[in-house]
Amino acid sequence: MTKNTSKVEEKFGNFSEWFDKVLLEAQIADDRYPVKGFTVYTGWGFSIAKRIVQMLEEELEEEDHQPMQFPVVIPEDAFEKEAEHIAGFSGEVFWITHAGENKLERRLVLRPTSETAIYPLFKIWIRSHADLPLRMHQTCNVYRYETRATRPLYRGREFLWNEAHTAHADYEDSENQVRNAVEIYSSVYDRLGLSYILLKRPDFDKFAGAVYSLAFDTWNPDGKVNQIGTVHELGDNFAKAFEVTYEDEAGEQRIAYTTCYGMGMGRTLAATISHHGDDHGLVLPPVVAPKQVVIIPIPYRGSVEAVGEYAREIRGRLREEGIRVVLDDDDRLRPGEKFYRWEMFGVPVRIEVGPKEVEERSVTLFRRDTFERVKADYESLVDVVRSLFDEIFQNLKDRSRKYLESEIAEAENLEQLKACMDERKIVKVNWCGDPDCAFRMKDEVVGEVRGTLWERHEGPTGPCIVCGGAAKEVAYVSRTY
Repeated sequence: MTKNTSKVEEKFGNFSEWFDKVLLEAQIADDRYPVKGFTVYTGWGFSIAKRIVQMLEEELEEEDHQPMQFPVVIPEDAFEKEAEHIAGFSGEVFWITHAGENKLERRLVLRPTSETAIYPLFKIWIRSHADLPLRMHQTCNVYRYETRATRPLYRGREFLWNEAHTAHADYEDSENQVRNAVEIYSSVYDRLGLSYILLKRPDFDKFAGAVYSLAFDTWNPDGKVNQIGTVHELGDNFAKAFEVTYEDEAGEQRIAYTTCYGMGMGRTLAATISHHGDDHGLVLPPVVAPKQVVIIPIPYRGSVEAVGEYAREIRGRLREEGIRVVLDDDDRLRPGEKFYRWEMFGVPVRIEVGPKEVEERSVTLFRRDTFERVKADYESLVDVVRSLFDEIFQNLKDRSRKYLESEIAEAENLEQLKACMDERKIVKVNWCGDPDCAFRMKDEVVGEVRGTLWERHEGPTGPCIVCGGAAKEVAYVSRTY
């Protein structure tokens, strides 16, 4: 057994303690801000989050989504236009009622999501069929008064996300957009090496005002699932409420169809940390690592200058090739202390340089994911580093997928389902589709019906696990944040 695989006990045995330690020691985030539910992204964590944002924004803009930035406030009259939507969010909104001592003429909402902020502008921008489809996105903070226990990155009252909103001439085109959104999100999650299940949410758990909702659920070491992204088909519900119409080719006025989708950066960052990390700290996919390589000189007496010069030469070579590299030549720390620090930060590759490497014009490379060392000569350095990046990413991706597969179980009755919940599994059950049966599962086994597979239909193999009636589908049940 390698050193790496033997050092994951803490992550799975006491996830909460492990996660809090990593957040602080790896400078990811700090939740000691003096307002509950509001978290500070610190240097290393925000650098990773920005790279995830960039990956997503590039994919969206490649698919003709225009970047925009809407105000953070929504007037009350606009927020209340879609009745189902306001009912779904009424208990979570922050209201702005005063400016100084002056009471506002109309209350403002801090956006919990932006449909009701954006569609009044869609009504202005969309006049004819030539204006469609319209696609936009923004990366911003949203605000929801979360009443359940808050947790940094997973559940807060302010969180960073990217939301996209689109308008279309007909339902068929909006359905195509839903599929396009799924492809975009899947691409980002795949590039992060994350494994997930794409589920269609049951109607009682869909986005308020949507025709249907899709969600990317991913595993977490504590047995709860982490929802990292959602895609919503809105049909013409919001367009009707906000009178978003267009003139078709025949000169007739028609209602537009809309979609929206959001990716939580905190939850995506949390998944990246929890899937790949170990008891030494972060293990980062090279694509989002703020520094992909760290060089650590290990000089002996009489070799300090030569080792330092060679280390700087290596740094220059890697920088020229576009590799994000840092040289840790802080002489206040011993090499072992530097090893600990950069392992906690999850830098994918460490280069160790001592007198022997100087003499041989070679380097010793250390893989963060497996703790293995390999040697390379200076001339082949760049190729070897890039090859290691590919191998590390594939290893992380494969490990995440294998773990997800190992966590999926099946249950034929409530007793089996409860046992699986206690074992922290994601469980497939036969379900009749009745919300009452779903609510009973939640009450009796403390597990939620998350939905059914969207990509393909899974036929039930027996009666409903709760009522014993005819099952219509296979549902996935799990505990969740």
